[in-house]
Amino acid sequence: MAAARDPPEVSLREATQRKLLKFSELRGKVVAPGEFWDIVAITAADEKQELAYNQQLSKKLKRKELPLGVQYHVFVDPAGAKIGNGGSTLCALQCLEKLYRDKWNSFTILLIHSGGYSQRLPNASALGKIFTALPLGNPVYQMLELKLAMYIDFPSHMSPGILVTCADDIELYSIGEFEFIRFDKPGFTALAHPSSLTIGTTHGVFVLEPFDDLKHRDLEYRSCHRFLHKPSIEKMYQFNAVCRSGHFCQQDFAGGDIANLKLDSDCVYTDSLFYMDHKSAKMLLAFYEEIGTLGCEIDAYGDFLQALGPGATVEYTRNTSNVIKEESELVEMRQRIFHLLKGTSLNVVVLNNSKFYHIGTTEEYLFYFTSDNSLKSELGLQSITFSIFPDTPKCSGKTFCIIQSILDSTCSAAPGSVVEYSRLGPDVSVGENCIISGSHIITKAPLPAYSFVCSLSLKMNRCLKYSTMAFGVQDNLKKSVKTLSDIKFLQFFGVCFLSCLDVWNLKVTEELFSGNKTCLSLWTARIFPVCSSLSDSVTASLRMLNAVKNKSAFSLNSYRLLSIEEMLIYKDVEDMITYREQIFLEVSLKSNLI
Repeated sequence: MAAARDPPEVSLREATQRKLLKFSELRGKVVAPGEFWDIVAITAADEKQELAYNQQLSKKLKRKELPLGVQYHVFVDPAGAKIGNGGSTLCALQCLEKLYRDKWNSFTILLIHSGGYSQRLPNASALGKIFTALPLGNPVYQMLELKLAMYIDFPSHMSPGILVTCADDIELYSIGEFEFIRFDKPGFTALAHPSSLTIGTTHGVFVLEPFDDLKHRDLEYRSCHRFLHKPSIEKMYQFNAVCRSGHFCQQDFAGGDIANLKLDSDCVYTDSLFYMDHKSAKMLLAFYEEIGTLGCEIDAYGDFLQALGPGATVEYTRNTSNVIKEESELVEMRQRIFHLLKGTSLNVVVLNNSKFYHIGTTEEYLFYFTSDNSLKSELGLQSITFSIFPDTPKCSGKTFCIIQSILDSTCSAAPGSVVEYSRLGPDVSVGENCIISGSHIITKAPLPAYSFVCSLSLKMNRCLKYSTMAFGVQDNLKKSVKTLSDIKFLQFFGVCFLSCLDVWNLKVTEELFSGNKTCLSLWTARIFPVCSSLSDSVTASLRMLNAVKNKSAFSLNSYRLLSIEEMLIYKDVEDMITYREQIFLEVSLKSNLI
């Protein structure tokens, strides 16, 4: 009689823990040839971000938190127009060519897209999405370590080429004990995860060629007829992308509610990361060097993958519904990419026992770190990670999450909140569903529920200063208006922004906003005080937050004020890293770990 198989969730947890253990054994050790990636490259949006990433990589290597004997690079986008992650991919290929000439044709390369300013999760804005801390590991894992751990088995079964992934998602999978994922076919190869049709509308969806084997396996190698980018449910049915599921599909995340797909319901296979062989990479590089300068945003998924497979058609190149500007150039560029890649194969590795998690918004961040028992079980996430905090939660449901922080014994933190890289003084009370990052809080005033508080060190006129962004976790920092008369349509902590300006005694002028004066938003609003100490900056920003909540006046006229956009220009990465290291040393000493 055949041995009983473990339930899918048990297999997934065990496979994930095995990868984490395997990676932990490589941290700080020189890897053998073929044991790990030859090159790990991270993309950055500009030179300030490039510097921040290089500083953090240098610290990690010095502390032996990463495998050694590997080339780690940060590749910055060229100055000028935004070029998207597709443009960043092309730019990275050019950087590899300049650095290694013909040598990179034998390398296995991991390319992680981490450009952009994380406006939907601003505690990752200053130091980067790929350096987002996780409630896991000692020293604390960040997204970079988790990515390297989850992909630990890939390089040894990969032909020379590039694996392309994003910084703010997590892919977990389980396959047979003696199986492994191969990236060794010509063209492109992508991972596919069973998902609900609703999830499919916000992801790429594979239309797979017919498959003879009626029995679903955890690992299947399939051919893709065509790739649909964020299709409607109607189009999924129209192009035969929908299939019957033999497993529980991945979770739907919407407004904090989780609903698993039922067994045998309709599902689609959605994308995550993809691989291109060296020949395909060289073809894209030659194309990039021919066009010279990109003047529009290219999507590595929508614009590369939609050109692949025998069923690909040119129609998608004219769909610019989500594009605000550069429309004519974008259409022309998409068509050139389509004709370049047309006829290239798209192979799909179907992972029927897999999960795809996106942690790119405040809502997702809070949910997965404090409420979702699935990810907590699979990764072994903790409520308190490398911190000093006396109150250990005893419930198995929604809880708080403390990461590399020091909290006074009289502090309290409500369920659903995350505190990272912070110090909280006596009697500080954190309301539910808050995010506190990089801060030093000494005020005894309670932090209102749904508060977002994130402090940055600044270098201004060669002097060290501090500023703390504070708003509601549900505020939309990306929403913009074109004129000053329309700023009444912006909301700060659920309150009309115009009313908030009255509370803070600020006048509505063009000087209230930084940057583009026809794109006015909370991101560019000069409302956050600059102070000489970290704790003073937090106190001032919390006073302005509480003034709005309590409808009581608090004048900001005596402060120099910055927007979040400007904070990132002035950020002092070295000081922020030093602050985190001070907390690390103090926790280590008190825990007798060193």
